[in-house]
Amino acid sequence: MDFLTLFGIYVAVVLTCMFLVCKYSGQQHNPFNTLLGYVTKVVAPLTPQWLQRFLQWIFHRLFHQRSNMFIYLHILLEGAVYAEFTYEVFGFCREMETSLTSLSVPYVLLAIKTFFFYLCIKTDPGTVTKKKLSSLIHIYPYDRRLFHPGVSCETCHLVKPARSKHCRVCNRCVQRFDHHCVWVNNCVGSRNTRYFLLYLLSVCAMALDIGLLTGDMLLHAVLRSGLLRASYIDEHGQQQPAGPLFIVQHLFLTFPRIVFMLGFVIFVFFLLAGYTMFHSFLALVNQTSNEWYKSRGYVCRHCHPTPAADGLCSAAPDHSKRYYYSRGPLGNLREIFFPPQAGQKKGS
Repeated sequence: MDFLTLFGIYVAVVLTCMFLVCKYSGQQHNPFNTLLGYVTKVVAPLTPQWLQRFLQWIFHRLFHQRSNMFIYLHILLEGAVYAEFTYEVFGFCREMETSLTSLSVPYVLLAIKTFFFYLCIKTDPGTVTKKKLSSLIHIYPYDRRLFHPGVSCETCHLVKPARSKHCRVCNRCVQRFDHHCVWVNNCVGSRNTRYFLLYLLSVCAMALDIGLLTGDMLLHAVLRSGLLRASYIDEHGQQQPAGPLFIVQHLFLTFPRIVFMLGFVIFVFFLLAGYTMFHSFLALVNQTSNEWYKSRGYVCRHCHPTPAADGLCSAAPDHSKRYYYSRGPLGNLREIFFPPQAGQKKGS
């Protein structure tokens, strides 16, 4: 049971880190910055300068420059899951007489997910150019809180349309900017938000279906083995019934790769399910994650290294304008899936 205890501690630590990252994301003064500052002060004198420069280059390359690294990682992890599912789980499910229709669903979802994944990568998110500016600037009114008329981008030297933002990773201004996603190596903006939402939904459906089929297979394996009625002799020579922990340990020893794959799929599902629910909520109220964070006084410290980097944006929440661009749930969804074209103005 020591292995199970260590695995449980590992899961608890990972979930705690996820919670803290979500809780303190975007805030300048948070436990992560405090801990990082302390560790840096202690470790920096002991670390060679070349190693410090190399690590800084790696982090900058991965998170502040366009890179296909996370796309390759995405494909690698997905390939590993489907290889294990096809190699072991599929055969066991066929022995349990699971229908081919049920077993084909993950592959159909994989094809759907891959299609939207490709569109997220290749679709222009809504780049603001000099040629398009005159029409883009009239699509959304300025709320005069987060977005003000007459403000120019210091990099592109173009007047910024309402709801646009300059992405320093892509080095361009994007209409209705949401965020830069490293997993698709592209910004999420007015032109590809619909594909990003459908991509998230398809990944969640894919992980859920694989998890259910794998869990059903393991459940049938336990029932067929008679473990629920089995017993064992403990270290004191006493006969004990096989409880849940004994059964889980047996599954770890009998199907180690399948159990680890199931744990990974469950982890991915709950992680992305929360993220998908957040973006679905934003879609229903017609708000981007950039606007959501800025309306609560949070800004990206890479894009705005100083607190006063954007003096026009108030840090204090203004609930009267939080959903300024909302047109009702149906109208908001219509706007995302059929984004307004240049020259097509949205009412204030």
